[in-house]
Amino acid sequence: MSDYIVRATACDDSIRAFAITSKETVSTALKKHETSPVMTAALGRLMSAGLMMGTMMKGDRDLLTLQIVCDGPAKGLTVTADSHGHVKGYVNHPNVDVPLKYAGKLDVGVALGNGVLSVIRDMGLKEPYVGQCNLQTGEIAEDLTYYFAASEQVPSSVGLGVLCDHEGVRQAGGFIIQLMPFTPDDVIDRLEARLKEIDTVTNMLDKGMTPEEMLQEILGDFGVQINETIPCCFQCDCSKEKISSALATLNKKDLQDMIEDGEDIEVNCHFCNSAYQFTVEDLKEILKK
Repeated sequence: MSDYIVRATACDDSIRAFAITSKETVSTALKKHETSPVMTAALGRLMSAGLMMGTMMKGDRDLLTLQIVCDGPAKGLTVTADSHGHVKGYVNHPNVDVPLKYAGKLDVGVALGNGVLSVIRDMGLKEPYVGQCNLQTGEIAEDLTYYFAASEQVPSSVGLGVLCDHEGVRQAGGFIIQLMPFTPDDVIDRLEARLKEIDTVTNMLDKGMTPEEMLQEILGDFGVQINETIPCCFQCDCSKEKISSALATLNKKDLQDMIEDGEDIEVNCHFCNSAYQFTVEDLKEILKK
């Protein structure tokens, strides 16, 4: 089954919810970046969250970037998603390996360490909206739960999971549950109790549960209603033309030095590792412009 996101509401629209299955998306990122299992888990969690948060935006050209800068061996990772179910991302050090937290549990928190999570929304205004918070655990789901409450004042519960090993990605996905300002107190109490009872995201996915079934498991007693299904995938919009434009921003001396070296150069896209070749003649044309 291809990856997709579902958007839903519950309890007379006082709860909004999102859920995703993203195995193919995370598998594509693994192939492109050759990430270790723990970094596959980290990038996969952040991409799953980015895809769900991207669908919260309304503009066709709106872009969401989730960026973590940290002092752990990973050093950081970046994900960019749009409002149409497309995501791309990379990690600074894809081959990081750390001991398991316990049997079968990858320790993303240790790989990231201390750091800052930034949420950047580019909605075509003069300046993008930027919200930040310190990493709380480095497990990403807990960090985003804290971010929503502290920076956007939206009480939320975020669950993310990537089940992988050296053979590849077995499962990936997650959910975001958010309370609207008019949610009754008794509903909040019931929901908090329910969230303490549910299984982990990876266990639910490994049982074969779909995004709809995950939300039914969490919100079935609250009258959950699925409103929209959105296909999603890893997609990078890089091109030789865009890389050329980036090279054109270099100062003239650097470009001239490359030309005088007399060697063709190769430039790789951070997000998808695609390689672009530029001949000396290409560089001369860029310098002219």
